[in-house]
Amino acid sequence: MTLDWLHFTPWRSLAGGGLIGLSAALLVLANGRIAGISGILGTLVGRSPAGERPWRLAFLIGLLAAPMVWQIGGVLPAAHIAASPGLLIAAGLLVGIGTRYASGCTSGHGVCGLSRGSVRSLAATLAFMAAGFATVFLLRHLIG
Repeated sequence: MTLDWLHFTPWRSLAGGGLIGLSAALLVLANGRIAGISGILGTLVGRSPAGERPWRLAFLIGLLAAPMVWQIGGVLPAAHIAASPGLLIAAGLLVGIGTRYASGCTSGHGVCGLSRGSVRSLAATLAFMAAGFATVFLLRHLIG
């Protein structure tokens, strides 16, 4: 394994992880809600209970505004997606189906669930991490 020193950003990664943890903790403390993005978006698009829509919308706007805020302090990292639009759509649909079967996404299970000591979240996180590792292995070594 070779480390790509040009793209090795431990301090930015640590800061980003800290901000994710802080936002998840603040949402639990302020609203008593778990910061599961699929649940926040799903309930916003579907039927939201009374009074739930404003904070859900603010949370999602914050996610979308983050790159603009980043540009205030520096240049955004270059992004290159080496996949066709069809493959990206298929991947998005598979992720969406997976989050429904797992009853949550990486943020809900991996960030919030694990920090609460949830065994169900541990099982879900192990399952989607194993699926990700297997997919990369298959694409790099057996198919590609």
